[in-house]
Amino acid sequence: MRNVLLAATAVAAIAPTAHAQIDSVRVGVMQHNICVADCKNADKEDGPNIVGEMRFTSPDWLGWAGSPHPYLMASANTAGNTSYVAGGLEWDFQLAPGWHVEPGFGYALHDGYVQNKFANGTPGSATFSEEHVLLGSRDLFRSSLALTWDMSNDFALQAIYEHLSHGQILGKGRNQGLDEIGLRAVWKFK
Repeated sequence: MRNVLLAATAVAAIAPTAHAQIDSVRVGVMQHNICVADCKNADKEDGPNIVGEMRFTSPDWLGWAGSPHPYLMASANTAGNTSYVAGGLEWDFQLAPGWHVEPGFGYALHDGYVQNKFANGTPGSATFSEEHVLLGSRDLFRSSLALTWDMSNDFALQAIYEHLSHGQILGKGRNQGLDEIGLRAVWKFK
């Protein structure tokens, strides 16, 4: 948690200098560690996550990639479980007037468990595995998909799904991952 807070503080410290480039600020609540496809690891960690994100205007040099927006975000678990900071790119595609779909991909650092702290085959190991998500790597990929409804020129509501996992690329072995779903308020600066 200390590393997550330090990273969030660093983001907050640089935010005022980047204000002219901020596209939007997003704040919300995520249901932590939900069941999507593989439910054996869902619900091992309690508490919702409070999330905050700054999304920036797309720089011209990213035009070749469909003009994605860079973002920086932090997600803090209210029950002391896995929290993380992340950065990456989000695309913005209009579906209909006032409706957007926003896929994203990024890189996250977390403070959750990487592996079991007890020896394999021991009673402590079994109990620990039943109660904790074992992420297998301190760094993870973050993929997201959001549906955004523009309520005005300056404000929107967003439903978002995100998945965090090392994908056997950033780490080896355990790769239980986390799935989250939630709602965010979006304040736009244009």
